[in-house]
Amino acid sequence: MITSHGWRRVATTLLALCAAVLPVAASPAGATAPTQQSSYRAMPEPSPVDVARAELASLNVAAPHSMAGYSRAKFPHWSAQGSRCDTREVVLRRDGQNVVQDDQCRAVQGTWFSEYDGKTVASSREVDADHMVPLAAAWRGGADEWETSERKAFANDLEHSQLIAVSAASNRSKGDQTPDLWKPPLKSYWCTYSRAWVDVKHIYNLNVTEAEKNALSEMLGTCA
Repeated sequence: MITSHGWRRVATTLLALCAAVLPVAASPAGATAPTQQSSYRAMPEPSPVDVARAELASLNVAAPHSMAGYSRAKFPHWSAQGSRCDTREVVLRRDGQNVVQDDQCRAVQGTWFSEYDGKTVASSREVDADHMVPLAAAWRGGADEWETSERKAFANDLEHSQLIAVSAASNRSKGDQTPDLWKPPLKSYWCTYSRAWVDVKHIYNLNVTEAEKNALSEMLGTCA
């Protein structure tokens, strides 16, 4: 279960997001219009490497929990974020360049640089909003014991380094695998990826396996 401190951070985050999400510009007859861009182009910056190493050392090492009873529906995701937007569309707007959304907040134009594989994607159909720590991996790490409200906060966390727009191909290659089984093809991203993964697991007090911990330590070693 999320620590009391971590849960307060998550609750504060969700309240702030409700007020902070930028409105979508409405256009006559459903015409599309460029929306404002957020102050950063990518997901929130995870902890610095020295902090990430300390966070990794503090994580509980345990065997993965059973997948019995798991379903994505137990992590209510893509919550409404105001102005007809949901979490996914907020991520696509945040992480893209020159993003145009229609009056339903759907991204209909823009380009996205996929940090996992270094590809630039020019169609929202080829972009996924990826959970850095996949929902199933979180379940195996202890989220099976959470309340639904906690799983919802995790699945829609825009404040921490948990959601990122990447190519659909790289996201589907990753699936629900942990870093001992899958790493971004773009090795130059390993430092950020491992810091983000560790940060999320630390914030939500999720377990790691021994193999996962070793892989994360290796990846943190690529940080300059």
